[in-house]
Amino acid sequence: MRSPGGQSPPVNIPDSVTQSNIAASTAVLAGLVLEKDLIQRILRRELMRESVIYQDILEEGRAEGIERGLAEGRAEGRAEAQQELAVKMLQEGIIPEVIARVTELSIEQIQKLQAN
Repeated sequence: MRSPGGQSPPVNIPDSVTQSNIAASTAVLAGLVLEKDLIQRILRRELMRESVIYQDILEEGRAEGIERGLAEGRAEGRAEAQQELAVKMLQEGIIPEVIARVTELSIEQIQKLQAN
Protein backbone atom coordinates (compact mmCIF):
# COMPACT_ATOMS: atom_id res chain seq x y z
CA MET A 1 0.00 0.00 0.00
CA ARG A 2 1.47 3.34 -1.07
CA SER A 3 0.70 6.83 0.17
CA PRO A 4 -0.34 9.54 -2.30
CA GLY A 5 3.31 10.64 -2.69
CA GLY A 6 4.25 7.16 -3.93
CA GLN A 7 6.01 6.16 -0.72
CA SER A 8 5.13 3.29 1.59
CA PRO A 9 3.59 4.40 4.90
CA PRO A 10 5.83 4.14 7.97
CA VAL A 11 5.82 0.73 9.62
CA ASN A 12 4.85 0.50 13.28
CA ILE A 13 7.31 -1.79 15.09
CA PRO A 14 6.09 -2.35 18.64
CA ASP A 15 9.08 -4.41 19.83
CA SER A 16 11.68 -2.01 21.29
CA VAL A 17 14.59 -4.43 20.74
CA THR A 18 13.74 -4.69 17.05
CA GLN A 19 13.40 -0.90 16.88
CA SER A 20 16.82 -0.49 18.47
CA ASN A 21 18.42 -3.00 16.11
CA ILE A 22 16.91 -1.32 13.07
CA ALA A 23 18.02 2.11 14.31
CA ALA A 24 21.58 0.91 14.92
CA SER A 25 21.73 -0.84 11.55
CA THR A 26 20.41 2.29 9.88
CA ALA A 27 23.06 4.39 11.64
CA VAL A 28 25.84 2.05 10.55
CA LEU A 29 24.71 2.08 6.93
CA ALA A 30 24.00 5.83 6.97
CA GLY A 31 27.55 6.36 8.23
CA LEU A 32 28.81 5.20 4.86
CA VAL A 33 27.34 8.22 3.09
CA LEU A 34 26.13 10.79 5.64
CA GLU A 35 27.84 13.08 8.15
CA LYS A 36 27.86 12.02 11.80
CA ASP A 37 25.89 15.07 13.06
CA LEU A 38 23.11 14.47 10.55
CA ILE A 39 22.76 10.85 11.61
CA GLN A 40 22.66 11.88 15.27
CA ARG A 41 19.93 14.44 14.55
CA ILE A 42 17.80 11.88 12.73
CA LEU A 43 18.20 8.84 14.99
CA ARG A 44 17.58 8.87 18.71
CA ARG A 45 20.76 7.97 20.56
CA GLU A 46 18.90 6.24 23.42
CA LEU A 47 17.15 3.93 20.99
CA MET A 48 20.41 2.97 19.29
CA ARG A 49 22.11 2.27 22.64
CA GLU A 50 19.54 -0.42 23.40
CA SER A 51 20.46 -2.26 20.20
CA VAL A 52 22.28 -5.58 20.38
CA ILE A 53 24.31 -4.42 17.37
CA TYR A 54 25.38 -1.27 19.22
CA GLN A 55 26.17 -3.36 22.31
CA ASP A 56 28.30 -5.76 20.21
CA ILE A 57 30.26 -2.87 18.69
CA LEU A 58 30.68 -1.29 22.12
CA GLU A 59 31.87 -4.57 23.65
CA GLU A 60 34.33 -5.08 20.79
CA GLY A 61 35.71 -1.59 21.37
CA ARG A 62 36.05 -2.23 25.10
CA ALA A 63 37.85 -5.53 24.48
CA GLU A 64 40.26 -3.82 22.06
CA GLY A 65 40.85 -1.04 24.58
CA ILE A 66 41.57 -3.53 27.36
CA GLU A 67 43.95 -5.49 25.15
CA ARG A 68 45.76 -2.33 24.09
CA GLY A 69 46.01 -1.19 27.73
CA LEU A 70 47.41 -4.56 28.79
CA ALA A 71 49.98 -4.50 25.98
CA GLU A 72 51.07 -0.98 26.95
CA GLY A 73 51.25 -2.01 30.60
CA ARG A 74 53.41 -5.01 29.76
CA ALA A 75 55.73 -2.84 27.67
CA GLU A 76 56.03 -0.27 30.47
CA GLY A 77 56.72 -3.07 32.97
CA ARG A 78 59.48 -4.49 30.77
CA ALA A 79 61.03 -1.03 30.36
CA GLU A 80 60.97 -0.46 34.13
CA ALA A 81 62.53 -3.88 34.76
CA GLN A 82 65.30 -3.14 32.23
CA GLN A 83 66.03 0.17 33.92
CA GLU A 84 66.03 -1.37 37.41
CA LEU A 85 68.42 -4.06 36.23
CA ALA A 86 70.68 -1.44 34.66
CA VAL A 87 70.76 0.57 37.90
CA LYS A 88 71.70 -2.54 39.90
CA MET A 89 74.40 -3.40 37.37
CA LEU A 90 75.76 0.15 37.59
CA GLN A 91 75.84 -0.15 41.38
CA GLU A 92 77.88 -3.34 40.96
CA GLY A 93 80.39 -1.44 38.84
CA ILE A 94 79.56 -3.06 35.51
CA ILE A 95 80.49 -0.91 32.53
CA PRO A 96 77.69 0.72 30.45
CA GLU A 97 78.60 -1.21 27.28
CA VAL A 98 77.95 -4.55 28.99
CA ILE A 99 74.76 -3.22 30.59
CA ALA A 100 73.56 -2.06 27.15
CA ARG A 101 74.09 -5.55 25.71
CA VAL A 102 72.32 -7.28 28.59
CA THR A 103 69.38 -4.89 29.04
CA GLU A 104 69.03 -3.72 25.42
CA LEU A 105 69.01 -0.13 26.68
CA SER A 106 71.00 2.47 24.76
CA ILE A 107 74.24 3.84 26.15
CA GLU A 108 72.50 7.23 26.42
CA GLN A 109 69.70 5.73 28.54
CA ILE A 110 72.26 4.07 30.81
CA GLN A 111 74.21 7.32 31.16
CA LYS A 112 71.01 9.11 32.20
CA LEU A 113 70.38 6.43 34.83
CA GLN A 114 73.97 6.78 35.97
CA ALA A 115 73.58 10.56 36.36
CA ASN A 116 70.54 10.16 38.62
